[in-house]
Amino acid sequence: MKITLNRINDDFLFECTNSQGNSILLDNTSQPGAKGVSPMESVLMAVAGCSGIDVVSILKKQRQEITGFKAEVEGERIPVEDAKPFKAIKVKFLLEGNIDPKKAQKAAQLSFEKYCSVSKTLEPTVEIGYEVFVNGEQVTH
Repeated sequence: MKITLNRINDDFLFECTNSQGNSILLDNTSQPGAKGVSPMESVLMAVAGCSGIDVVSILKKQRQEITGFKAEVEGERIPVEDAKPFKAIKVKFLLEGNIDPKKAQKAAQLSFEKYCSVSKTLEPTVEIGYEVFVNGEQVTH
């Protein structure tokens, strides 16, 4: 796996491109007029995307009818010398459709405990939690 990063303006705007030619824009979001996401926001997006792919894949294999899928991710940062790494990340899955809540909960559990490479990479130093909602109702563990 390899990406390339190219600076595309005179400041902090970068285009990151994968081997298939797909790209995202990264920028210094503390500056006015930022045109991309911050690198730390992209980490939260990666957690959401990785676990989202897992959850949808597992539920599709179980023939669950997903009509809506959304994830909200919040990260808590702490100062460590001059950096501010994540201390904790919380993911909230919001699913709609003809979905068995127990299957949705189990899919999220499997994602974070077994499949999601992004959260597994962060796990040694970041506490990762999640909540699952199906058709507006929270599913309890």
